[in-house]
Amino acid sequence: MTVDMRSFLQQIKKTNDIFTVKKRVSTKYEIAAVTEKLDGSKAALFENVKGSKFKLISNLVGSRDRFAQAICSKKSDINQKIVRAISSAKKPKISKTAKFFENSSKDISILPIVTHFQNESGPFITSSILYTRNQEKKSQNSSFHRLMPIGKNQFSIRMVEGRDLHRSFMFAKKHGEDLPIAITVGVHPAISIASAFQAKWGKNELEIANSLMNNKLTLTKCPSTGLLVPSTAEIVMEGKILRNKTHKEWMVEMLRTYDMPRPAPVIQIEKLYFRNNPIYHDILSGYTEARLLMGMPIEAKLNSIMKKKFPQTKQVILTSGGANWLHAVVQISKAQSTNVKKIISETFANHRSLKMVTVVDDDIDPTDAVAVEFAMATRFQADKDLVIIKNVRGSSLDPSSDQKKLRTTKMGIDATIPVSKRPEGFKLGKIPKAKTNLKDYLKK
Repeated sequence: MTVDMRSFLQQIKKTNDIFTVKKRVSTKYEIAAVTEKLDGSKAALFENVKGSKFKLISNLVGSRDRFAQAICSKKSDINQKIVRAISSAKKPKISKTAKFFENSSKDISILPIVTHFQNESGPFITSSILYTRNQEKKSQNSSFHRLMPIGKNQFSIRMVEGRDLHRSFMFAKKHGEDLPIAITVGVHPAISIASAFQAKWGKNELEIANSLMNNKLTLTKCPSTGLLVPSTAEIVMEGKILRNKTHKEWMVEMLRTYDMPRPAPVIQIEKLYFRNNPIYHDILSGYTEARLLMGMPIEAKLNSIMKKKFPQTKQVILTSGGANWLHAVVQISKAQSTNVKKIISETFANHRSLKMVTVVDDDIDPTDAVAVEFAMATRFQADKDLVIIKNVRGSSLDPSSDQKKLRTTKMGIDATIPVSKRPEGFKLGKIPKAKTNLKDYLKK
């Protein structure tokens, strides 16, 4: 099991899973353009970034195979590994030393922060994990937040209202205080996976990360804030979210659509630490790495819950077409007594952002969009098998929804074989297996 981002890079180099760029590249659009070309395939290591002494890695866990390499042995084990880590989380070990103390600065402009898309309000750090204290539960929270630099020692920060960091920020603000925070950039993927998970209020995501890493995670206390961060992080910053200052920003979201401009709180950075020969991690928003980091922990949670409540559930997939967030396909082994509409309702209940749930039989591959559409074409009747749920809470990411009130309409589709129909009429024709080599048929 690897313990930091560097050792993980060495691991995927052995499988020829890194595309190394030695050419000098710009942080303005060029890195994003190369990463886009590699979406769904190799990680990209940029060794010569214009205006920076930092190397840069992108598309780090930009495929399910590499996602699996970070925490387990194969893709089919991902969900089980995440579920087990959530239920059996243990406190990491504490170390007084850390390699990120090798260098320090107060100037965030030394970081190779990438400008990804046209018409965004600026460049953004997209892999940044923020750590803060949960004042009510006396615990520590970790979560992903994008940061836009404002000068040499400030960032604007995007927070979702009601989520853990925002609740801690509002608690501090109510008490007339700024909120102390620490930030890491460049950590082992298991830490990113755990920090992307929306754990229960008061749950420490670093304990989940430790379990994903087979209890090999160590933490080090930051000098100013006292917050604990991964000892092997490439870059660590300390500072505070100011209670009374905002800065307008807008960005491309997970769906690869532009969010609306809005005032965002401001972070004051007091110290920046980084390792020798540092490696900066960039995530291209709206592409596979970002979607897997957000979606896979939720997919694991849905599989755990649905299989317990409905044993006929084979697997739950958050689809690529739904940005691994808004659409789910539930594969079941249907019996005469199966209540598909109840399965649809329960799936919606356990991931509020879902907009569409499609249920298919176990002969349909839920990861194959063509197969799922085929099931809809041949097993679904809209007047009987369609579920419409109007005016309910949805995702703030969906631009078609009422984003002010966060209301949307959800749709469930029963694309399983109707029990009233002759099952043989839905079976796909099969050709008996035989050893055939097309080259043999070219011979006279």
